[in-house]
Amino acid sequence: MSAAEWHVRQYYEFGPFRLAPVEHRLYRDGEVVLLPPKEFDLLLLLVRNSGQVLDRERLIKSLWPNTVVEEANLNVHISALRKALAESHGEHQYIETLPRLGYRFIAPVTEVNESGKGIVPLSQAWTDSSNSNPQRAPDAQGKPDWYMRHRTAAVTVPLWLLAVALLGILAVLFFKSYRLTNTLGEESSPLNVVPLTTYPGRESQPAFSPDGNHIAFVWGGEKGDNTDIYIRLVDGGNWVRVTNHPGNDVNPVWSPDGRTIAFYRSSAEEDGIYLVPSLGGAERKLTDTWANRFSFGSHTWLHWSPEGKWLVISDKVSAGEPFSLYLLSRETGERRRLTSPPSSVIGDCSPAFSPDGKTVAFVRVVSAVVGEVYLVSVDGGEPKRLTFAGAGASNLTWVSNGRELVFASRYGGTSRLLRIPIEGGTPQWLAESGTFALYPAYTPHGNRLAWVQNMDNQDIYKVALKSNTESQISSVIASTTGEVSPRYSPDGKRIVFVSNRSGSDEIWVCGSDGENPVRLTSFRGPLAGSPNWSPDGKQIVFDCRPDGNADIFVISSEGGQLRRLTSDPAEDIVPSFSRDGRSIHFTSNRSGRLQLWKMTSNGDEQIQVTKQGGFEPVESPDGQWVYYTQDRGSSFIWRVKLSSGEETPFFDFHQKDYSRMWTINGQGIYFVSAESQMRTAIKFSSYSNGNEKTVTEFEGNIPTGGVSGLSLSPDGKWLLFPFIAQRGSDLMMIENFR
Repeated sequence: MSAAEWHVRQYYEFGPFRLAPVEHRLYRDGEVVLLPPKEFDLLLLLVRNSGQVLDRERLIKSLWPNTVVEEANLNVHISALRKALAESHGEHQYIETLPRLGYRFIAPVTEVNESGKGIVPLSQAWTDSSNSNPQRAPDAQGKPDWYMRHRTAAVTVPLWLLAVALLGILAVLFFKSYRLTNTLGEESSPLNVVPLTTYPGRESQPAFSPDGNHIAFVWGGEKGDNTDIYIRLVDGGNWVRVTNHPGNDVNPVWSPDGRTIAFYRSSAEEDGIYLVPSLGGAERKLTDTWANRFSFGSHTWLHWSPEGKWLVISDKVSAGEPFSLYLLSRETGERRRLTSPPSSVIGDCSPAFSPDGKTVAFVRVVSAVVGEVYLVSVDGGEPKRLTFAGAGASNLTWVSNGRELVFASRYGGTSRLLRIPIEGGTPQWLAESGTFALYPAYTPHGNRLAWVQNMDNQDIYKVALKSNTESQISSVIASTTGEVSPRYSPDGKRIVFVSNRSGSDEIWVCGSDGENPVRLTSFRGPLAGSPNWSPDGKQIVFDCRPDGNADIFVISSEGGQLRRLTSDPAEDIVPSFSRDGRSIHFTSNRSGRLQLWKMTSNGDEQIQVTKQGGFEPVESPDGQWVYYTQDRGSSFIWRVKLSSGEETPFFDFHQKDYSRMWTINGQGIYFVSAESQMRTAIKFSSYSNGNEKTVTEFEGNIPTGGVSGLSLSPDGKWLLFPFIAQRGSDLMMIENFR
């Protein structure tokens, strides 16, 4: 085997992990562990130098050779890497921190070839076990033993072949140098990636002041007890709290003169857009808006025109229509409709004026997980579509030259920042921003790009419902990624759930205590979700978008061949079996609005059930009723009698943020209630008398928005739900971004 072949086939193994340099992947027990490029490069550097102390300067120069990066940024990547390796706090099995020196990879590492045969443990090749100082284990020529074993293969390569390879390498280097010089032109300042805020809790939705010196952002405060608007100098200093209201104050945008901030407020009493002086003071309400917008994920809802006369907002006037864009006068409150999206979509949101004020970029939300970027003239007309990825674009910003957009998208299974020319083309990933990036913001005049680095981690927990002691929540399914939508099997012995631990949202099954997780689907990109069991426990029905269009699928609970049940060009989602297993209820907008539909279990005889709206159907235990919410984001539960088709409102739990967090049994409805921004309760309402009682209350949060979750065990003893096991986000910034 040649030296080149040996190099291609090498792997590194430590603990349950296998690091594959050529594939650029990390595996844990055969499953892919999703790592951003910088974290992968950092791990590879540490592993290849196992046992050696690598100082911070060396690591930074190796990872960012042409970029000025602060040490705090290295800390962020080390922390993310430890999380991916599942290191416990204070118990570092793999990466050792040596104060004032650097880092060292301390786990035993074995280098293996493709057949799995060990070449040599790196800890033996590069360290002396009798001495804590890292040393080489050389041969007579001062080279490691593994190096000498494979050195002879390299010598056998013909000299003419080496000469050709060398010329090829020089040509590539010349081309890259030429291209870099001609692409960057006069650009001489290197990119500088720095943390912008590192406060406790979650900082989000950054917005630069017109002069680029201040940043407004959303934060829950030092106690994390209330979401308000704050501002701070970009270069540091104390923050100033601009709003102080028990509702959620979000989406700050500066007026062009920098004196005023517009923002969106959502509370139990109202939803609306307000103005407030940028240093705080008396507020002025501009307009009421339609509620429930928080149910549609990480979007924004307003932006200010460059001349300051108008705001562009996302709103609607009735439940049955999609969100549209309107121009709203700052002085008079006059509205002008800008877009008229088709009734089959959720609507238009995340608007942003171009620097010249002539165009508005926005996201058209096709479904709960699919959005595309569009452009529309401020004079109206047919919007121009820019993206065609079907990957859930959520929020965006213009680059100051007006020729490019930066937007957040669920590209590759996690939220990333992409850039695209306004003429169209293939979006390019901004690798400097890593993964789990949201809410890009660019300075109106300057070269700074800010974004939110999300660090939330969702696991699945359970709580005992019938216990003589105080109910305690406990973890059932956990990973370093996201676990949602759990459902108990009819016999209570298994759980189906959605996880992106393999790099994309797929359907998984495990035991009732989280043991033996098995992946059932392998779409590897399109998002699979909303799984539900058949009454006999042999099948699982779910929705997915393999062609960009949401349809209903069925798969055996043991895995195997998929069956596609719907192929209508409309959105067919959130299916569930009837109690007798003969039918499947689902939601579709094929009639123009989300309604409940029903089909036989093999996909035949698809008929519409509701006429007044319907979302996420659940059949009652006696099979006489179907319970549902009237629309996405609604907390009002309705029911329809299957024998007569009569639709009636039934129960409102007044928790629009938790519109999908409810389930039923024969006695009543379980639902989630936010007692405060840091405390959550699960409650029960009886069918017979409407009385409500608290089942459990705990510190922490259940995911809001479009995430589903509550599942009752068949014996009524346990309740499953997704839980934010780790919560946090910081603002990051690239200086000299172009």
